[in-house]
Amino acid sequence: MVWIILLSIGLFAGAIGSLVGLGGGVIVVPALLYFGTSTSWLEGINPQTAVGTSLFIMIFTGLSSTLAYLKYKRVDYKSGLIFFAGSGPGSIVGAWFNKDLNMEDFNLYFGFFMIVTAIILMIRDKLKPVNLFRNASYERSFTDPNGETFTYSFPPIVGTAIAFAVGFASGLFGIGGGSLMVPAMILIFLFPPHVAVATSMFMVFLSALVSSGTHIYLGNVKWLYALVLIPGAWSGARIGSFLNTKLESKTLVNILRIILIIMGIRLIYQGIVG
Repeated sequence: MVWIILLSIGLFAGAIGSLVGLGGGVIVVPALLYFGTSTSWLEGINPQTAVGTSLFIMIFTGLSSTLAYLKYKRVDYKSGLIFFAGSGPGSIVGAWFNKDLNMEDFNLYFGFFMIVTAIILMIRDKLKPVNLFRNASYERSFTDPNGETFTYSFPPIVGTAIAFAVGFASGLFGIGGGSLMVPAMILIFLFPPHVAVATSMFMVFLSALVSSGTHIYLGNVKWLYALVLIPGAWSGARIGSFLNTKLESKTLVNILRIILIIMGIRLIYQGIVG
C-alpha cells in the first residue's frame, strides 16, 4: 500500500509540475509530511527529509520534462542557463537555511508560501505583461508551430537576481520554483507561455541537481522513498509535458489553486497549534 501511495504521489506531482511548470515539489513535500506525521505509513519524515527527498525527485521530473520539451523545441536553454546562474547559488543558500527549521516553523512558512503560490496562479492570467525591458541587451525570439514569432528580452542581471530568489525558495521548501519563475518570465520578460514553462523545467532540473546535492551532503534524502517516487515522477512528467502541447491547462490550474489553499491553511494551522 505504501509503495502504491508513493508511486501515485510521484505520478501526480510529475504531471502537475511538468504541465504547469511548477516542478512538482508543492505536491511531494506536503504529501510526505502528511503521510509521515499523520499516519504511520512513512517513517523518519521531517521538514529536512521531506525537502531533501522532494528535491532529489525534482532532478528526474525536470530531466524528463526537459527532454520531452526539447523534442518540441520549446526550451530556451541559453536563457535557462542565465537563470541557473542565480537559482543554483540561491538553492544552496536555501538548503542551508532549511536545516535549522523545526516542524512548526516549517509548516507555518510553507503554508503561507503555498497560499501565495495559489494567489499567483489565480491572478497571473488576469495581469497584462509589462514590457519593462524592450531595449534590454539580451534578446531572444521564438516561432511557434503556427508560424507566429515572439520576441522577448531581459537584462541578465535582473533575470539572475529573480532566479536567485526562486532558487532560495526551492532549496528552503523543496519546490521546483516554477510557481514564481514562470509568471516572472511571462509577465516581465514577455516569454511565450509554453516556452516559459519548458524553460522553467530546464532550470528546475539544473537547480535540483545543486540543491539536492546539498541535502544529500546533509543526510536529508530518504533513499528508499525516493527510489519508489522516481518512476511515478518520471512518467508523470512525460505525461504533463505532452498534455502541455495539446491542452489549455486552465481547468487543472483552477483545481490546483484550491488544493494549494486547502493544504496551505492546514499547514499554517499545524504550525500555530503545534
